[in-house]
Amino acid sequence: MGLLVFVRNLLLALCLFLVLGFLYYSAWKLHLLQWEEDSKYDRLGFLLNLDSKLPAELATKYANFSEGACKPGYASALMTAIFPRFSKPAPMFLDDSFRKWARIREFVPPFGIKGQDNLIKAILSVTKEYRLTPALDSLRCRRCIIVGNGGVLANKSLGSRIDDYDIVVRLNSAPVKGFEKDVGSKTTLRITYPEGAMQRPEQYERDSLFVLAGFKWQDFKWLKYIVYKERVSWTHNIQREKEFLRKLVKARVITDLSSGI
Repeated sequence: MGLLVFVRNLLLALCLFLVLGFLYYSAWKLHLLQWEEDSKYDRLGFLLNLDSKLPAELATKYANFSEGACKPGYASALMTAIFPRFSKPAPMFLDDSFRKWARIREFVPPFGIKGQDNLIKAILSVTKEYRLTPALDSLRCRRCIIVGNGGVLANKSLGSRIDDYDIVVRLNSAPVKGFEKDVGSKTTLRITYPEGAMQRPEQYERDSLFVLAGFKWQDFKWLKYIVYKERVSWTHNIQREKEFLRKLVKARVITDLSSGI
């Protein structure tokens, strides 16, 4: 008899706990919906209605700059106009002070570095440079250009114009050698991730900075293997991705514009 009473009381307590949990969750969701209705921002803090126009005082400030001229502070001013909550919570690249940047430690990759502290500490402990060169840092204003991997630059002979920029950023395995006339010969930063990285060290420009864009926790582990010259024990399952893409094509979710996945 005593056992039945105990089980009954336990079930009543469990039901009460579930009811309270449901009420708490419902109240939180209603509060969130109400906040989104009343707020000008979405859940990430960006303006719901974007306005890329600079405020009148800033537009006047930059009005006399000729086209293509370097405009000190312009990029930050434009970002602030688009996203009023824009700030620079961390340096461009992670350095040995990364632990004090609490905001980026709250989110998992690609939005932060949550759970990656030990890996990042190990990588940075043997990294000699993780910032721009002193010559570039000393510039009051830096003109940057990002060169993608598409074939749009083919036969455009824009190489010399690209090389005129202070900072030339290239993505993943974008080729340079043999295409200098169209894409230039200068590389300041090469931003990549494991699946898009060039596989042979000699393919990288000796005077450029290698920048990892970590989209997932395995990316940081991959970089640690590379830095410590360890055997890479994690590989990307490209075949599984291809199978997934084929299913999307078959279901007409996406269109295959290549010669076949």
